[in-house]
Amino acid sequence: MSIIEIIETKKVGKELSKEEIEFFVKGYTNNEITDYQAAALVMAICINGMTIEEISNLTMAMANSGEILDLKEIAPNTVDKHSTGGVGDKITLILMPIIASIGVPIAKMSGRGLGITGGTIDKLESIPGYRTGLDIEEFKNNVKEIGISLIGQSMNLAPADKKIYALRDATACTNSIPLIASSIMSKKIAAGAKNIILDVTCGSGAFMETKNDAKILSKLMKYIGKNCDRNVMCILTNMNEPVGYSVGNALEVVEAVKALKGNMAEDVKEIILTFGSYMLKMAGLGDNLEVNKTRIIKEIESGKAYNKFVELIKKQGGDIEYIENLEKFEKAPYIMPVLASKSGYVAELSAEMIGRASVDLGAGRKKKEDAIDSRVGIIVCKKTGDKVEKDEPIAYVHANSVESAEDGVLKVKNAYTIVDKKVKKPSVILEIL
Repeated sequence: MSIIEIIETKKVGKELSKEEIEFFVKGYTNNEITDYQAAALVMAICINGMTIEEISNLTMAMANSGEILDLKEIAPNTVDKHSTGGVGDKITLILMPIIASIGVPIAKMSGRGLGITGGTIDKLESIPGYRTGLDIEEFKNNVKEIGISLIGQSMNLAPADKKIYALRDATACTNSIPLIASSIMSKKIAAGAKNIILDVTCGSGAFMETKNDAKILSKLMKYIGKNCDRNVMCILTNMNEPVGYSVGNALEVVEAVKALKGNMAEDVKEIILTFGSYMLKMAGLGDNLEVNKTRIIKEIESGKAYNKFVELIKKQGGDIEYIENLEKFEKAPYIMPVLASKSGYVAELSAEMIGRASVDLGAGRKKKEDAIDSRVGIIVCKKTGDKVEKDEPIAYVHANSVESAEDGVLKVKNAYTIVDKKVKKPSVILEIL
């Protein structure tokens, strides 16, 4: 068996055996297969797809490429949440401290940015000192001691996915359903949670642009979960416009902290209450979703959710002065307004165009070795359905040079469609599976 033969098999659209998939995953994890060979196979998978059996085998091979946590000693009914990716998606930063403050243990492994979608780990690392690379024992101990830990894939959990994930980002293979499903589920299986709730985004700013594709992905991940004795629930959310108002790493941390103090955008609030209420139900803390939502609101109003976030940041080495005084975050040297070209109503705010503009500013990666500039990004002031006046600021571009700021202003302006007639605000929660 050789990697050349495996690439050739998938190149012509044939099915890979369990042994061939395991050979590839093991070889790539151990650096016996080169990046360019792995990239060729990933591209062949992206073009020709995979069968359900292939996807299941790839998922388990990646999960088994490292250790698989057993969280029973922490809690018998742990709940994990994951998003398939979006623009401005800071939900994990807000939701997980809320749920942990209520008493549900949170042991979560998150990813970095992929394509135009932001990554939770990149956002957390914009907080000076915060450590995303913990060993397994420290990770588990943090969950035991304070009820929450948010880490990256720097320890030996699904190391194959970490390498393939970075490769996908740099080879235009981010929107492959087999690769998305196996990536997400391998991480979730390795991280050990019994119950998993998935935010399956769809729209211009998501990997799944249509609701139908999002449903296909959801059913596939539920199938994989069932085969691995995991309780998986999927909620489809609208990603035709950015989540909340900020896009960019430090900017999103600032918005998340404000949300934990009660200043929450309406779309963010709807997502938090929906996902949070189901997470509490999955954890066995109440079947009445409306009661659960009320409990979440009280947790925010009491300050307990914010305090849990501060506790998390401190526990993992972050400088909590940045959380307690948001002005300490270094600002981009150039902040330029985007002015409305006409009066009217926002009919569309393209998440895809905003996401691409943020990557061009330096908030995301074009190559896997690119460094992130945590200062840069975009703050949108007006979203779909909002009324605007001509020459009113509808967004602000945060950039590291005059040239990138001016370029960003043009791109953000083009992301907006303004019409004369009033427009209804879009639904955020599309379907629950």
